[in-house]
Amino acid sequence: MAKGHANKQLFTASSWHPERRIWTAKPGRMSGGKRKRRVGIVGYGHLGQYLVKRLQDDGLRHGLELAFVWNRDARKLEGTVPAELRLGKLADFLACHPDIIIEVAHPCIAQEYGELFLRTADFMVGSPTALADLGTELKLRKAARQAGHTLYIPSGALWGGQDIQRLDDGGMLQALTVTMVKHPDSFRLGGHLGELVQWAQKERVVLYNGPVRQLCPLAPNNVNTMAAACMAAPSLGFDGVKGCLIADPNLPDYHVVEIEATGPGGFSVSTRRKNPAASGAVTGAATFAAFWSSLLVCQGHGGRVYLC
Repeated sequence: MAKGHANKQLFTASSWHPERRIWTAKPGRMSGGKRKRRVGIVGYGHLGQYLVKRLQDDGLRHGLELAFVWNRDARKLEGTVPAELRLGKLADFLACHPDIIIEVAHPCIAQEYGELFLRTADFMVGSPTALADLGTELKLRKAARQAGHTLYIPSGALWGGQDIQRLDDGGMLQALTVTMVKHPDSFRLGGHLGELVQWAQKERVVLYNGPVRQLCPLAPNNVNTMAAACMAAPSLGFDGVKGCLIADPNLPDYHVVEIEATGPGGFSVSTRRKNPAASGAVTGAATFAAFWSSLLVCQGHGGRVYLC
């Protein structure tokens, strides 16, 4: 293959638009004639980089290919993402013909672009804390229903999410509490919680204990697991699911997620998940692989919300 054309096998046809700094491409096909599912990645932090590399290394055998990569600071893409896959303006995503768009950037992306994404593609919300805003949740549910595309909620660090969903669907879920414990350096907090976490450098401190909805705007990058639980249990939702956030200086290299679900007649289930994490990391190591597994599930589930 000629030098400089190593990535054009991704497309059956393409053309460069220098004024928008994007390629327009017709979806490619696998060797057996089945069309590859085109994936757009929004955000190029640690998780975005992981997903891009997995798509480049393993996407083809799973019927997946990169449609585009966007990052707020486009300079971060230089040297690692081929020029023809870099999307200069997120509003130009349509020209890349994505089948599914994955947000791993910030809750504001779902709030600003989620409805637009769902008009033409499936959408995985990697920052489901965005849905704590009731207007955003209702808007995206409606967009998915009307367009027939799926609003995917990745399980991430939520252990047993499908079981929670089944309990809720059957009317058996009466209460749900999610407790997250991390080293204080792993938190990115706003408001009074940002001040409170400073006290946790020497001793364990409960930062918050209450409805998840009020917590999400204060810790949008740290409580996506809680937000996923709220979406798995819509009968309780963001107001009914309880979240407990704890900073513990004795957890330097892992995060803990504890979940307690209760139902009628004394029924209860409790789980405890230890997720290895680098010092100061927001996301635990096992969550990266969980996101990739979630993507493989996203094959189109119609106009609804789907926990994957």
